[in-house]
Amino acid sequence: MREPRTLATLTLCGSMALFATAVSAETIRVGIGHQSMVTNTVSGGIVLEKLDLLEKHLPTSGKYEGVDYEIVYRDYDSGPPITNQMLAGKLEFGVMGDYPLIVNGAKFQETGKQETRFIGVTGYNLRGTGNGIVVPIDSDAQSLADLAGKTLSVPVGSAAWGMTLKALSEAGLSDKVQIVNQSPSVGAANIQAGRIDAHADFCPWSEIMEFRGTARKIYDGSEAGIPTFHGIVVRESYAKQYPEIVEGVLKATLEAQKWIQENPMEAAIKVSEWTGVEKEVLYLYFSEGGITTAEASIKDVWVDAMKYDLDLLKREVGVPDLDFERWVDDTYLRTAYQAMDMDYDALVNTVVTTEPNNPALKPAEIWFEDKGIVTYDSVADMLAAMEEPGSAINATYVYDNLTGLKLFGKAAYLVRGDDGEVVAFLKKADSEKHIANHGGTPVTPESTVAMAY
Repeated sequence: MREPRTLATLTLCGSMALFATAVSAETIRVGIGHQSMVTNTVSGGIVLEKLDLLEKHLPTSGKYEGVDYEIVYRDYDSGPPITNQMLAGKLEFGVMGDYPLIVNGAKFQETGKQETRFIGVTGYNLRGTGNGIVVPIDSDAQSLADLAGKTLSVPVGSAAWGMTLKALSEAGLSDKVQIVNQSPSVGAANIQAGRIDAHADFCPWSEIMEFRGTARKIYDGSEAGIPTFHGIVVRESYAKQYPEIVEGVLKATLEAQKWIQENPMEAAIKVSEWTGVEKEVLYLYFSEGGITTAEASIKDVWVDAMKYDLDLLKREVGVPDLDFERWVDDTYLRTAYQAMDMDYDALVNTVVTTEPNNPALKPAEIWFEDKGIVTYDSVADMLAAMEEPGSAINATYVYDNLTGLKLFGKAAYLVRGDDGEVVAFLKKADSEKHIANHGGTPVTPESTVAMAY
């Protein structure tokens, strides 16, 4: 005869059932390798972490009901270590620049056993600005030609390295400039100490050194004629097993990009607190008309640029071939865009670029310590406002007269015309040519406080 089930028996059975459920609950790791110091990657890493965006967008229904997520963020100063961790199976996602992305895809395909997929962009500049070559602030060098017989450091394998090789080759300087491998922080320290003649780097290191007053830019990535961007790769096996998680990561990235676009000053302040990069530098990137466009669609122009970059990598450092047809996969991104009620095809066919004297942008801005960002109808008006007694100034911003690229006011070469109007230039030679052709005088630190902050 069956024993009656007592409350104690039911409680014990219930507890055992709960225990069995608890121990059998699946734990899925979401490991992201990112670069918090790189402005083009923050929407795929540090912003997700600090605003808890992954927790908001990871799936919790269907086969993911009851799943425990182990969310891991690992911060690096370059892309290659992220690829190594992904190859070792310790990370699922990697956020890195165009050249490291290519190496990632090629190295995985070379194994013949595992692959990655390029699934989205975190930030871009169509002209290539963000990469740049600087010299110490008191250097006599004003152009690439002035580096002949000198030493230039660069993170080898980075987008800035590719830009440097292209620039030196086109200038006939490949065998006249010695290149050494240095990380961003080491290169910046050596520039400040005068231990290196020049340093090439990716975003935002040139602008960090400009803002700190330790370096001057003599070559901008826009002159190389190749776009620069950063993006996300995922291990293919993981993506096939957990496609909804990949879509969740991308939805979180889209929300991070929207936050940056809609709140550039707040984003600059917050990311500065999280990373140590000066907020004024970050605003130069995040603001309207700034260096970075935070938008995720995979455009043909990015793929074409990477095919060009691959040829350089194969020639210079023996990187294996990469089948782009297999590697580039925007299917997860399309699903994420649809879930976020965004038109993917419209964005694929739209690219943000710069233009001189853009009527949609005010030509000058001041970031006041107490009043925040104030815009001006002309650079001359901005300079006049700077000479008025009152609030301390964090930074000023202007646009290059030839390209429309956004610059720090104190790093630009300003020319005041006979009519009193002031125009800004990225390079000293361009300002001198303007004076020769149109007249005017340079605006110097002695004649204004434009470079005093």
